[in-house]
Amino acid sequence: MVAVLLLVAAILDGQDGEGPKRSVSTGGSDEVPAAVLSGGPIIDLTDPGAPGLRVPPKTIVLTFDDGPGPETGRILDVLDRYQVPGTFFVIGNAVAGRSGLLRRMADGGHEIGVHTFTHPDLAATPAWRTELEIEQTQLAIAAATGEVSDLIRPPFSSHPSVLTDDLWRAMTRVGNYRLVLTDLDTRDWARPGPKAIAAAATPEGSDGAVVMLHDAGGDRDQTVAALDTYIPDMLARGYTFATVSEAMDVPPQRLEASTGQRLRGQVTLATVQLSDWLVTGLNVLFIAAGALAVLRVLVLLLLARRHDRGTRRAARSAVPPDDASLPGVTVVVPAYNEAAGIAACVRSLAACDYPAFEIVVVDDGSTDDTAEIARSLGIAGVRVITQVNGGKPSALNTGIAAASYDVLVLVDGDTVFERDTLRALVSALEDERVGAVSGNTKVGNRRGLLGRWQHVEYVIGFNLDRRMFDVLHCMPTVPGAIGAFRRRALADVGGVSDDTLAEDTDLTMAICRAGWRVVYAPTALAWTEAPATLGQLWRQRYRWCYGTLQSMWKHRGAVLSRGAAGKLGRRGLSYLFLFQVLLPLLAPVIDVAAVYGLFTEDWRVIGLTWLAFLAVQFIGAAYAFRLDGERLRALWVLPLQQVVYRQVMYLVVIESVASAFYGIRLRWHKLQRAGAENW
Repeated sequence: MVAVLLLVAAILDGQDGEGPKRSVSTGGSDEVPAAVLSGGPIIDLTDPGAPGLRVPPKTIVLTFDDGPGPETGRILDVLDRYQVPGTFFVIGNAVAGRSGLLRRMADGGHEIGVHTFTHPDLAATPAWRTELEIEQTQLAIAAATGEVSDLIRPPFSSHPSVLTDDLWRAMTRVGNYRLVLTDLDTRDWARPGPKAIAAAATPEGSDGAVVMLHDAGGDRDQTVAALDTYIPDMLARGYTFATVSEAMDVPPQRLEASTGQRLRGQVTLATVQLSDWLVTGLNVLFIAAGALAVLRVLVLLLLARRHDRGTRRAARSAVPPDDASLPGVTVVVPAYNEAAGIAACVRSLAACDYPAFEIVVVDDGSTDDTAEIARSLGIAGVRVITQVNGGKPSALNTGIAAASYDVLVLVDGDTVFERDTLRALVSALEDERVGAVSGNTKVGNRRGLLGRWQHVEYVIGFNLDRRMFDVLHCMPTVPGAIGAFRRRALADVGGVSDDTLAEDTDLTMAICRAGWRVVYAPTALAWTEAPATLGQLWRQRYRWCYGTLQSMWKHRGAVLSRGAAGKLGRRGLSYLFLFQVLLPLLAPVIDVAAVYGLFTEDWRVIGLTWLAFLAVQFIGAAYAFRLDGERLRALWVLPLQQVVYRQVMYLVVIESVASAFYGIRLRWHKLQRAGAENW
């Protein structure tokens, strides 16, 4: 729908009332009858061989092209003040939103004529386009006034003597119309000044004249000013003013429009109005989205820098704890069909440099050899519990209940820990106000293009965001891949809930609402296996996004809460809604608008805007990579990420929101794992 309306807007943008786009004398006139070339400006197209009629002496027919526009009302005010009629040749698409002006013209005794729908050069348009231009303009007039017109003036026309063969052929095809050209072309569109316009509109001697002026297509202040002196001056000199019909001494051809014409006209005007509103809205949206994106990057950078400085300062002043004083830790690994990665996961956990910890692997009814592999490792301190398949929350709660210690680290079965990760996680729990700690998740399988895109996304989005959330005390998610929790915090929220598909987000939000702080430990590194195909990526992000929407809805009451819950609601949930729901939903429209702008605006401006946006993204990415100690060479995929990967992500959001709207209940999606040895 957006694309169709933008196509309508692109066609309408062809209208330009700022003077001729071509010389009116271009082309030969061999086919134009000599009587027409030398005759008057009012030509009966039902008798194309007859000379045009001239206006009687001392009679002025004021005609206005390219309206209705912003100045049309002022011109009508001047005409009404002096009780002078005018003839207005309107552009069909300009009637949208200004139907009242046409009704005022009709009620005030003015005449209305056809000036095409989009202001093309009819000498260069095919017959079907000419017919469509005229028909749609008639429909616009019918919708506004309930009447149709028999007057027509083609754009870029002037005196009969300069009619070309191409334009004449186009006019002879239009049917039962009176073609109204001009005796005096004021060229007011060039804004020569009120005096020059008035002089150009003054006939020689006592001649009468059809005078061409404009009521739209640009700044018409000079036209209004010229009329305010020209009309009383001509009246004082004994001239009379008339419409085309009055000047020809024929009854006005006020032809009543049919009901069908009125209805079709209303649909046409509504479509034009909607496309106009859409373009205006998209311009505002484009600017607002760009400003928000830049603001987001700036805020992320400032708060990430603040978090980094605070972390470094705390590390310098911290006294390394005695191993005997460190609390015991239970690492809970929920696993379902994790045969490919469970051995690497458990070995990495067992190799951690931490004095007292145990590992509890909960096999959640796997149909592969997950439990057997974990048992066969023969590592001391590793317990394997098997249960009937109940889902990840159930497996986590089983592991938590079986834990021997009050500090619990929850780890996905495809995750690999660094040797010092447990120490980094637990050290953040020294503050008794902290109930949960988010670790720093890294993409292990980053060799291919898709893996590199996810690697960049993790470093920029996930980790910069978590630094910001930590500073603002509104952490919404401790990732399932790596997180540490106090048993008391888990007990306060009743354990891990299965209300949503994003149990980690749901759990974190519940802990925040219970009054606990949730912090980020950037040095607690865990390597995870990212989806290796677009299909797997889609399913994973679909589940994540849908689960996040469920969690946001479940904890929406935090927006009105006070304290820690209020910070989560007004800061965390608002941020998630704006940048992870609303903007992705609008992103396709913004992209369509950008493509539209390439064809309708200066492509260099659009290109420079995109490059500026990419530069801002690159600055944020470079800083994020520096904070995480990553090599900048991976950022070569960033431009491609903006035109391929980003679109996949916002389509996931659209599908997730649609699923939530329709009440579709998703099932758990299990990804196929390759195993850490294949990274």
